[in-house]
Amino acid sequence: MVYVLVAAGIFIADLMIKNRIEKTEKQGGSRRIFGGRLLLRRHHNKGFILNKGSGRQWLVAACSLVLVLLCTVCFIVSLGNRGSALLRTGLAVLLGGAYNNTYDRLKRRYVVDYISFPVKWKRFSDIVFNLSDFCIAAGAFLCCLAEIVKM
Repeated sequence: MVYVLVAAGIFIADLMIKNRIEKTEKQGGSRRIFGGRLLLRRHHNKGFILNKGSGRQWLVAACSLVLVLLCTVCFIVSLGNRGSALLRTGLAVLLGGAYNNTYDRLKRRYVVDYISFPVKWKRFSDIVFNLSDFCIAAGAFLCCLAEIVKM
């Protein structure tokens, strides 16, 4: 039950942030937050990573939905396995983010991204993330770690 609450909490938190960003920030604008360590930017990503596939939004949404469903099946199966708390945690974190980004793709037809890092390397500073992106990465890392620890 805790794992479902983790996934739901991530989904709800990022949905609330995205809704706020959509209402308060201008598309393409940016402002520094947390003492200039982060940039708050409203960006609509119509594709996968770095807007790849933006011309085929239906395909991007379908792939996202299939991957979320596969991860959900893995999560459900993991609930019956003893000693896989790290795997379940990773899947819960990953799914919280994946559900949210998939929801955006299906409902809005784009994913709302809003965080950038003001670093000197322009290619990286141009990338815009959201909480779900970080959760997907962190969840995947935890799942990999769970498999390594199991060996």
